[in-house]
Amino acid sequence: MDMIIEPYTRSVYYYETDRMGVVHHSNYIRWMEESRVDFLKKAGIPYDEIEASGYMIPVLGVSCKYRHSLNYGDEFVIMPEFDDYNGFKFNITYEIYNKNTKVLCASATSSHCFTDANMKPVRLIKANPELHQKFLSSMDIKYNFKK
Repeated sequence: MDMIIEPYTRSVYYYETDRMGVVHHSNYIRWMEESRVDFLKKAGIPYDEIEASGYMIPVLGVSCKYRHSLNYGDEFVIMPEFDDYNGFKFNITYEIYNKNTKVLCASATSSHCFTDANMKPVRLIKANPELHQKFLSSMDIKYNFKK
């Protein structure tokens, strides 16, 4: 059965904008991280527990396609979803919407893997089957947000 959660939501802060009041492109990458940490917590696998178990999740790469600008004071929602999880590597896709207009403002992807504290690659599927199962289950999460 799918779990339904609220997407990550907040307003654009003044310091995140340029002189024209438009969000600077670099902030979307920060927001991806904010929403990823929020998503993991809502999925029942908080980042601090992952690290306490001895695992790290470094970012291997990011990409972002900007579609419509967000401005100072706009509320936005981000809906991250796991993609291509294989027990070692995974991608997360992100859709960033203006909360009020429902306009898709950006679509993005981040790539990750699991390592131990010494940055040695770890196959979670073998090293921690319980945590692996939590990641698999999180792939079925749906959002309470109508596009």
